[in-house]
Parts: sequence; C-alpha cells; structure tokens
Amino acid sequence: MLTIDRATYDAIIAHARRDHPDEACGVIAGPAGSDRPTRFIPMLNAAMSPTFYEFDSGDLLRLYREMDDNDEEPVIIYHSHTATEAYPSRTDINLAGEPGAHYVLVSTRDGADADGTPIDFRSYRIVDGEVTEEEVRVVERYTDSSIPE
Repeated sequence: MLTIDRATYDAIIAHARRDHPDEACGVIAGPAGSDRPTRFIPMLNAAMSPTFYEFDSGDLLRLYREMDDNDEEPVIIYHSHTATEAYPSRTDINLAGEPGAHYVLVSTRDGADADGTPIDFRSYRIVDGEVTEEEVRVVERYTDSSIPE
C-alpha cells in the first residue's frame, strides 16, 4: 500500500494538469528505507510528448547525487497519461528500474486536465516486468500511525 500525504497527492495532480497535453513526470524522495514520500521533485519531461515521458539525463544524475547526499531514495516515481487510463504501458514496464519504488500514474484524459474533474490516480509496484496494483491511502499529514509498515 502507498501512503501519501494530501499535499503531495495534490501536487502530483496539479503537475499533471499543468503539463497537459504533454505527460508530466517527477519523483517523490524520502528517507532511505522509510517508504515515506516526503520531498516532491517535479521534473521536466525532456521528450515533451503527450505519449511518452523521459527524464533529462543531467537532471536525473543531479537528483540521484542529491538524494545520495541526503540519505534519500526515490519512494515514488510518477507520470501522467494524457489519453489513456492510469495503467503502465509496455514502455513504462520496460523502463521501471527501481524495484522498491511506487510507480504512480495519473490520467488526464477525457477532460481531467481541467480543475474539478475527477482524475484517475493509481499506484503500482513493478518488479522484473511484473505489475501489481496497490491501494493508495491519502492522509492529511503523516503521524506515527500512518507510517508505512
């Protein structure tokens, strides 16, 4: 199960809506080993495409160095789908290289790019090409009882 605070959940959705019709992408870092997403890092989709996302290699290298310096890891890797449901594509599955991360997809299709329209927000674990959907629990803020186990 992915436990995410409301502010981060809202920030992912806002980023997806803002970048529509192109796919949005980013990372939510957290303390290594915690499974707690705490630092929202929106990234530029270097592909600038409505059907594909790509992190800029220089930006990604800087991000991983920064996370290493801060004893953080990518807890969530997110992106949007602009014309399809929030389910990993074959390309998404092939590029999933962080077996410990939650892969969050949001769909901005059918007018969900506009404020107020319900958005499809789903999370997956992708390990060795195997996709498993998981429950998403949104909390107002993290407390000891909302710490992932």
